[in-house]
Amino acid sequence: MAQTETPGTEVAPRTRLRWWTELPLLLLVYGCYSAGRLLVRGDVDDAVDHGLALLRAEKLLHLNAEHPLNRLFTREPWLGIPADFWYASLHYLVTPAILIWLFHNRAEHYRRARAWLMTSTFIGLIGFTLVPTCPPRLLAANEGFVDTMAHYSSYGWWGGDASAPRGLGGMTNQYAAMPSLHVGWALWCGLMLWRHGGTRLTKVLAVLYPLGTALVVMGTANHYLLDALAGIAVMGVGHLLAPRVLRAADLVRARLFKGFGAGSSSIVSGGCQTSAGERIPRQRESRPGTGAEPDPSPTDAGDEAPAPAR
Repeated sequence: MAQTETPGTEVAPRTRLRWWTELPLLLLVYGCYSAGRLLVRGDVDDAVDHGLALLRAEKLLHLNAEHPLNRLFTREPWLGIPADFWYASLHYLVTPAILIWLFHNRAEHYRRARAWLMTSTFIGLIGFTLVPTCPPRLLAANEGFVDTMAHYSSYGWWGGDASAPRGLGGMTNQYAAMPSLHVGWALWCGLMLWRHGGTRLTKVLAVLYPLGTALVVMGTANHYLLDALAGIAVMGVGHLLAPRVLRAADLVRARLFKGFGAGSSSIVSGGCQTSAGERIPRQRESRPGTGAEPDPSPTDAGDEAPAPAR
């Protein structure tokens, strides 16, 4: 028996994910994020004031993780140099790798995970726009921070401009410390590994990677502790909004599908399925050779036809 749908509840058919549609989408979103992060360069004085305000807030809360970590990474090259490589590299390698892994091996969870990551990223961009914040390494020297990226720049491809390649520091916004998406994205990666990895090793990595990233961003003087906490909060908000974002995307796709397929789709009316061109449900023309004849009714028969039995 043919299944019917209540009018107005049609949804677009779930399409199979294809890498050649996913890759341009991800590149477009990342391009928008990068361009927005670059174009929205807050006033330097405001950014410095916001950075100092974070330090004052941490002092009131008796939080001071940045200074001891930064001194340790500066004093011990065996910690500082790997931390700089971590900060300059893993942010751009691990996150895409987790997305690719989900796409190929956990396709049923991929769309939700992708929507979560993208939603949180755009929330972070709003934070960069509204609260430009100077990282600890760019504060005055009397604040006691050392820029380890510049301190160990001879060991890597970066210069003194955060994780940007040497000579390309002008192509990045150095006052986008709040929130820390290094920490936010690392948390997302850890949760994906924990939920979908399935092995003890992946669960260990799921804990070590976000924890290590939080230590690295503070030890290299690129973020404050409150930046890291804000990155976690952003991911929490993104997680709550992701289902709504998916529903909105599905609604748009359903309307587009309905518009393109209106000429060829079946018409559902009153719980009965009709084909194109029919006006009354279940009204079918008899076709020769099918053996199906319309049932005679009393009005179709002649005047002398016997009345139907009662």
